[in-house]
Amino acid sequence: MRNYFLKGETFHKIYFIKDYGKPVVSTISKGGYLQGNVNRRLPSLGNKEPPGQEKVQLKRKVTLLRGISIIIGTIIGAGIFISPKGVLQNTGSVGMSLTIWTVCGVLSLFGALSYAELGTSIKKSGGHYTYILEVFGPLPAFVRVWVELLIIRPAATAVISLAFGRYILEPFFIQCEIPELAIKLITAVGLTVVMVLNSMSVSWSARIQIFLTFCKLTAILIIIVPGVMQLIKGQTQNFKDAFSGRDSSITRLPLAFYYGMYAYAGWFYLNFVTEEVENPEKTIPLAICISMAIVTIGYVLTNVAYFTTINAEELLLSNAVAVTFSERLLGNFSLAVPIFVALSCFGSMNGGVFAVSRLFYVASREGHLPEILSMIHVRKHTPLPAVIVLHPLTMIMLFSGDLDSLLNFLSFARWLFIGLAVAGLIYLRYKCPDMHRPFKVPLFIPALFSFTCLFMVALSLYSDPFSTGIGFIITLTGVPAYYLFIIWDKKPKWFRIISERITRTLQIILEVVPEEDKL
Repeated sequence: MRNYFLKGETFHKIYFIKDYGKPVVSTISKGGYLQGNVNRRLPSLGNKEPPGQEKVQLKRKVTLLRGISIIIGTIIGAGIFISPKGVLQNTGSVGMSLTIWTVCGVLSLFGALSYAELGTSIKKSGGHYTYILEVFGPLPAFVRVWVELLIIRPAATAVISLAFGRYILEPFFIQCEIPELAIKLITAVGLTVVMVLNSMSVSWSARIQIFLTFCKLTAILIIIVPGVMQLIKGQTQNFKDAFSGRDSSITRLPLAFYYGMYAYAGWFYLNFVTEEVENPEKTIPLAICISMAIVTIGYVLTNVAYFTTINAEELLLSNAVAVTFSERLLGNFSLAVPIFVALSCFGSMNGGVFAVSRLFYVASREGHLPEILSMIHVRKHTPLPAVIVLHPLTMIMLFSGDLDSLLNFLSFARWLFIGLAVAGLIYLRYKCPDMHRPFKVPLFIPALFSFTCLFMVALSLYSDPFSTGIGFIITLTGVPAYYLFIIWDKKPKWFRIISERITRTLQIILEVVPEEDKL
């Protein structure tokens, strides 16, 4: 048995040795109040672990199947069941909307392949944050994680959680409108279950993610199969003159692009947990290729299925395209569709929390977030603080104002930093030509992906200057925050004392310690 506690400026590790009858204490000096600078290898007797004692660290438990379930499970959320309306609205025609869905799928595949190279070359968890840190330095990386922690991730989690709450209640409110309070309460319950699950066990979270991934694919097939049958019956009237329709300016294409990419978002989440992937050099590229092929084919066929039954005008009037489609073709079985969509949303919540908590964990380990977030539960081996930090922030977003507007403000920031991360791959090719690259993509793939992301971000400044401008200002708040919390080291003594006491108290309550070095 061993115990951990903090005292003053040192971190103590006590081994209770049965044969000697009294504890042996070893200490290491503690790092700064904010940075996770403690030595990750906690000393032990004879440099060996006591018999039967495991090292406190995140385990490599993400297999190929679990990796595929993380990617597919986070990509397929509510987007494919809701976003077709947004894509069609900003393209103006059925043909153009299907083109955007296909292009977004190919573009997402290019981005995912680029991340496969980055993930096998830089074997650290953290995704975008880690790659930007390695290539562009600490300031851009801090700004990325600052916006992600305070706004993007809580707001995105709240949006998908609200979709879960709405769809899970829909079969019980067929004849009337679902009360908003009921949606938010059931959403809060579902969100809490996800947080508890990810705090308790990596294995169980992964197993449930696999099950939910099969539920998602079932939901997609429930739409695709009747759609294919409609095509066989000759229901192709909505595809005649597919590229004719209401005029849509090219300046609205970035918005269609955002809707499409929102539905595909999630291909980068496996890179957030690289350090927990078994044999990452093979697992990451293979999981990404399999997942993106399944999702892209499924998404395009799902949209084709929609248009076999719903014309463009009807689709624009629908608030839930999948439900409208199922009501027309599936009869009483259509009641199952909202349940499958709710499970799909729950899977996205679970996968997103699992992956993004590792981003916060890594950022804390690098000294960009409070040290407590880089600590691990002594028995469950989960990054407990990094998981639960999202809960209060998401709850605030859940019961606050217009989340869709907030996400629109910051959608440009997400794709700006993803574009920069992939551009960093090109930089590393020339800066570090001898870097070990087990998986290597043709250079035109990251070049095309990063150029498209940055071009669309720039075009959005013209097409929607208000939302993009507000998002830009919110993002820039990370710059003074970086100099205040990270660079400025002459903070008042009382501030340091309070910070240290809060860390010690949380460490005792949550039963967490710094991770020990991996051998």
